[in-house]
Amino acid sequence: MNTTHILITGANGQLGHEMRNVLAGDQRFTAIFTDVAGEDISMLDITDEAAVEQMIAGNAIDVIVNCAAYTAVDAAEDNEPQAARLNAHAVGILARVAKRHGARMIHVSTDYVFDGQGCIPYTEDMPTAPQSAYGRTKLDGERQLIAALGTDAVILRTAWLYSPYGKNFVKTMLTLGKDKPALKVVFDQVGSPTCAHDLALAIVTVMTAEQWHGGIYHYSNEGVISWYDFTKAIHRLAGITTCDVQPCHSDEFPAKAHRPAYSVLDKSKFKTTFGVTVPYWQDSLDKTIQRLLTTH
Repeated sequence: MNTTHILITGANGQLGHEMRNVLAGDQRFTAIFTDVAGEDISMLDITDEAAVEQMIAGNAIDVIVNCAAYTAVDAAEDNEPQAARLNAHAVGILARVAKRHGARMIHVSTDYVFDGQGCIPYTEDMPTAPQSAYGRTKLDGERQLIAALGTDAVILRTAWLYSPYGKNFVKTMLTLGKDKPALKVVFDQVGSPTCAHDLALAIVTVMTAEQWHGGIYHYSNEGVISWYDFTKAIHRLAGITTCDVQPCHSDEFPAKAHRPAYSVLDKSKFKTTFGVTVPYWQDSLDKTIQRLLTTH
């Protein structure tokens, strides 16, 4: 059986970790996991075109899965050139090298490419209008990818990503719920959480489809909630009863970066193209919390 040689960037991140989990033991793939540092993975600076060239050419890579990103949304407001280096410049490098070697590429993008002022789920062809440095750099990355690989590239936009790894909203709310008697959480920002494990499985679905379907797709879990409702569910599923969670407005917690008020992505194109159903947010959250509770 022929195996597909894939390169995973950002393997230390939330999605990168889950890619390692879902690909473990999968005989259909030979995977190289890379990041700028870390144990059990290969070191690769994706802003270094010569290094990327050597990695892809030397390992006969068929598909690049780019999970790397500068995701510190507020910090990006003060460090936009640094964010652009990883979110845009590096994407262009990966795409150009992929083009030279006939490799395909799957790139993960974000709901922040939209202005977040809508009231119906965003489809892939709706106008983009990022309101933050993070959103601008991610959109530039999409454009550089398409400039190099055209419609053959796969862009997966996602939102509200969480997992048992790294820093994310679910882990933060679990910690605060145990440590604090009361919390205020915004109720005027709504969206759909995304379990990184589910997104990793979606990426495998793209790679194992009978034919390659290039294009932009949206993927998050099903359902719509506010951050307040999300927190209440996290605490309920984790059995936290000692923290009084109250709703508040976004302006009570001023942040450097503008957050979209409405971040619901329409997943119809992905579901139709790949013939899959997408898990409900609460079912996936429950599974993730059980993983967290059994490993800590």
